[in-house]
Amino acid sequence: MAENPLALSAALTTRTQQLSLGLEHGAADLLELVTPTTAELLHWWFGQDMVDARGWMNFHAGQRQAILNAIVAHEVLGAATLKDLYAQVDPDALLAGTRLAEVSAGKHAHPKYCFKMATGTGKTWVLQALLIWQLLNKNAALAQGLDDARFTRQFMVVAPGLIVYERLLDAFCGKLIAGSASGARDFGQSDVMKFADLFVPESHREAVFAFVRGNVCAKDEIGLKATGNGMIAITNWHLLAEGDAVDEVEDADAVEAPGALLPAHAVAAAVLPLAPGRATGNSLEVLDRRYARGNVLEFLAALPELMVFNDEAHHIHEFKREGEVTEVEWQKSLSRIAAAKGRRFVQVDFSATPYNDVGSGRNKKKLYFPHIVVDFDLQSAMRAGLVKSLVLDRRKEVGALPLEFKAERDELGNPALSEGQRVMLRAGLHKLRKLEADFARIDPTRHPKMLVVCEDTTVSPLVAQFLQEQEGLHEDEVMTIDSGKKAELGEKDWAPVRERLFNVDRHATPRVIVSVLMLREGFDVNNICVIVPLRSSQAQILLEQTIGRGLRLMWREAEYGDLKRENRERIAAGQEPGSLLDVLSIVEHPAFQSFYDELLKEGLAGTTDEAMDSTSSTGDVIAAELREGYEAFDFGIPFILREAAEEDSHAALDVAALPAFTAMPREQLATLLGKGDVFISQDLQSATLFGDYRVAGAVMNVAGYNDYLARLTRRISQALSEPLPKGNKIATHLAKPYLQVHTADLTGWLDDYVWTQLFSEAFNPLEHENWRLLLLQPVVDHITKVFAVALLESAQTQTTGQTEVHARWLSETPRLMVREAHSVAVGKCIYTRLGWPARNGGLEKALIHWAQADSQVLAFCKISETRHPFARLRYVKEDGLPAFYCPDFLVRTAAGIYLVETKAQQQTTHPNVQRKLRAAVAWCERINGLAPQQRQGLPWNYVLLGEDMVQDWQGQGAHLAELLDFARLRPLASAADQASLL
Repeated sequence: MAENPLALSAALTTRTQQLSLGLEHGAADLLELVTPTTAELLHWWFGQDMVDARGWMNFHAGQRQAILNAIVAHEVLGAATLKDLYAQVDPDALLAGTRLAEVSAGKHAHPKYCFKMATGTGKTWVLQALLIWQLLNKNAALAQGLDDARFTRQFMVVAPGLIVYERLLDAFCGKLIAGSASGARDFGQSDVMKFADLFVPESHREAVFAFVRGNVCAKDEIGLKATGNGMIAITNWHLLAEGDAVDEVEDADAVEAPGALLPAHAVAAAVLPLAPGRATGNSLEVLDRRYARGNVLEFLAALPELMVFNDEAHHIHEFKREGEVTEVEWQKSLSRIAAAKGRRFVQVDFSATPYNDVGSGRNKKKLYFPHIVVDFDLQSAMRAGLVKSLVLDRRKEVGALPLEFKAERDELGNPALSEGQRVMLRAGLHKLRKLEADFARIDPTRHPKMLVVCEDTTVSPLVAQFLQEQEGLHEDEVMTIDSGKKAELGEKDWAPVRERLFNVDRHATPRVIVSVLMLREGFDVNNICVIVPLRSSQAQILLEQTIGRGLRLMWREAEYGDLKRENRERIAAGQEPGSLLDVLSIVEHPAFQSFYDELLKEGLAGTTDEAMDSTSSTGDVIAAELREGYEAFDFGIPFILREAAEEDSHAALDVAALPAFTAMPREQLATLLGKGDVFISQDLQSATLFGDYRVAGAVMNVAGYNDYLARLTRRISQALSEPLPKGNKIATHLAKPYLQVHTADLTGWLDDYVWTQLFSEAFNPLEHENWRLLLLQPVVDHITKVFAVALLESAQTQTTGQTEVHARWLSETPRLMVREAHSVAVGKCIYTRLGWPARNGGLEKALIHWAQADSQVLAFCKISETRHPFARLRYVKEDGLPAFYCPDFLVRTAAGIYLVETKAQQQTTHPNVQRKLRAAVAWCERINGLAPQQRQGLPWNYVLLGEDMVQDWQGQGAHLAELLDFARLRPLASAADQASLL
C-alpha cells in the first residue's frame, strides 16, 4: 500500500467537513456533538450573521478548518492517543509502511496534533482560539462539578527562539510600554483585547481577560509566579533543553550493567548536584539556568494536566545521526513532562514546514510528521491571496554568474564578499529603490524593506559594509541582526534594538535588514518586499522559512483587491505581474531552482526581469487628490452627539376635584363580592391587567391593601406609557412606567382618593376587608380612567439643553486610491477622479458618468468603505443582530442631498436590503428634524436604485436629479394621518 504522508489530515478534514455542513446557519450535526460552550463558540466564530457583522475581522478558510479539525479530533472523537486518532479516522493508513510502529511510540501516547499552516496565515490566532475553547469549557465543567479530562486551564506556549518568544509575549500581554523600567506591557494591545469581537463572546470576556492578565508567566516565572486558577507559561525551548548532563545520566540509568565501569562524567553527575558546562567552564549563569531548568521540569511534570502549544514546531523532531534515530533535547523534556499525565497531556504543534529533509540528490525527499491534522500549505494560501505573490527577479547579470554564491576566503580563512554576492546585492537594492519611489507616489507612509540572508555571522558585517561604502547607504539604513546580538548588547541595550526591529513597517529606516538565521521565523513584519538569499544551502526547509519572512501582506485595503487578484491571474497564466503591490521579489539564486520550478509549474510564482524597470511597481493605481476649491463640492454628514432633552413634570393633583365612582352604590358592589377567597361574580368576564398577569373574574389575588396600591400604581403608569400587550403575560423587561420617578406621589394620590373621594364619602379600606371592593372590575376601570386623564391634563413638558451636532466631512480623507483604467476624471467632486470595481462595477460606472454630465447635479462623490469609515449607517438584520452598511454615493442637487444605494435588480428585494432601506429612511427623518444650518441647508433623502431603473431613465435622456427626486423614499403616514385623508 502506497503511503500518503498526509493521510490523517485528509481523512480528518473530510470527516469534519461532513459534520460542519450548515454550520454558518446553525444547522450542522457538529453542534449536537459538542458541549454547549463549544457550540456557542462555533456560532460566535463561524455563524454567518456574526461573520457579516465583523466585516474583515474573521478567520479565513485555513484557520477555520484548523480550529474545526482540532475540535472534532479532541472533543468529538475524544482520541486519547495518536494511534487511537488514526484508528477512528483512517485505520487503513496504519497499514502503510512503518506508520503503525511509528505512531505506537511512547512519545505519541497522548493527544497530539500538528497544524501545517503556511507562514503569514495566522497560526497565532488559531492557537489563541484553541486556548479560549479549552479555558471556557473547563470553566463550564467545573461550574457543574465535573472534571472533564478533555479540557484544561494549564497551558504552556513554547517558542523556538528569542524572536518568536517576544512575539508571543506581545500577543498575550501586549507590547512593552515605552520607558517603563519594570518592563510593563499594555494589555490593551494584546491580541485577545484588540480582537475580542472575534475571539470571545461578550458574556465570557471578563473571565477570559482576567485569566490571561493574571496567569501569564514569562520563562523566568514558571513555577515561581503565584497564579490563581490556571497558567499560561510562555517560554523558549532552550530553557528546558540547555545542556545535556541530566539527560545523559538518565540514559545511563536506563540500562543496568553492574559489571561495567561508569564514565567519569556520569560519576560526577551522580555525586554533584550541578556541574559546569564543557563549553562555558564554571559560568555561574549557566549553573543557575541548569538549576532553574531542573525546577521547571519538576514543576511541569508534577502538574496533573497540561496543554502545550509548540510554535514553529519543526524544531521539535527526531533526526538521524550515524544511522541511529536521535531526539532533540526538548523532545526528551516533553516526554518527561507527559509521562504521568496520560490523555491529560495534549501537544499542539504549529509549523509551516513540519518535515525533515532526508536523502540527497535525486533521492532527497520530505519526511512529514505523522500527527499532521490539517494541511493549509503555501500554495493554498497564495491561491487565496492570503500572502504575497512570489516572483523571481531574473536579471541578465545575475544569470551570467557562476553558481558560486559563497563568500570568498583567503588562506587564513578571512571572508570577503564574492562577485556573485555583490551582483545579487546590487540587483536587490535596485529593486528596492524602484519600489520605494513608486510606493511613495501613492502612499508616502509605506516603506518597503529588503532582507539579506547570509551564510554565517562572519559575512553579515561584510554585507553591511558593502552597502554603506559601495552603495551609499547610511549607517542607520542598514540593520544587522545575528543570533549573538542580544548577548553582545546586553538586555538593556537590546530592548531599543528589538523595538526598532519589530516596528520597521512604521519607519523609513532601516531600509535593509541583514541576518543569518535569527530572523528566519517569528520576524512577522509586513513590508519585506525584496529578499536576497546569499546562503548556498539547498535545504528546502531553510529556504521556505527564509521566504516566509516576506510573505505577510503589506497592502491589505479592499481598494487594492482587484489589482492583486489580477496579478495572481497573470502569474497563473505565465505572465509578468501588472504591479508589485503585495508581490515578494526574490533575487534568483540558482541553488534553489528546484523549489522555484515547483511553484512555477503550479502557476504560483512568476518572473520579472529588466523590462519591469520601465513599468510602475504600482500598476495603474493612482492617487485621486482633493481638487482645488473642493469645499464647494464637500459633504458634511451630520452626527447627533446629544439631543435636546424633554422633561415631563406634573402639577400636584387636586384629589378632591376628581370624580367619584357613581355607576353602582357601594352596598350593591358589596353583594357582588364574596368572603375570603370565594368569589361569586359570574357576569364580569373581561380580563384585567394587574402586575404580571391578566386574571379572569372580579378579583385579583393580592396580599393586601398596600400590595393593591403598588400594583395599581404600576397599572396606571404603564397604561400611559404604551398600549397594553396581547396575551396573558407581560414580560417585566417590557414595562416602561410613565414618569417612573414620581410613582411615590402617584401612590399617595391614589391612597387619598380611595379614603376620601372614591365613593363620595369617607371609606376605610382596612376595616372589615373593605379593600376587596377595590378589586372589582368596574372600580379598577374607574380609578384607572380618572387618574390617567388627570395625569395627562396636568403634564408639563419643558425642553432643556440644545441638540449638539458634529459634521464629518468627506474631505477629512485627503485622497482616494483608484485604478487609472477603472476611473474617470470628474469635475463636480472633491476628488479629481472617481473609480469603480473592475468586476461588476458597471452600474457604478454608469452613475458616475451620468452625474458628471447632468447639469442639475451640483456635487457628488462615491463613498469608499475603507477611506470613509464614518459614512455608514446602522441597521438591524433579519436575524435581529445589529450591522452597518455604507451607501454607494452622496449626490447634491438644488432640491436636496441624496444617499444613493445601487443594487442589481434581483438584490433590491432581499430582506436585509429592505431593512437597510427602513433604517436609512428613519435616519434621514431624524436628520431633517435638525435646524437647516446643521444639515447644509437641504433635506436629506435615501434612494435605492435598481439596475433596470437606471438604464430605463438614462436611456430616455432623463436627468439623474429627476430620477433621484422621483425614487427618494418617503416615510409612510401614520394610521391617524391616513384616516384623516379619507
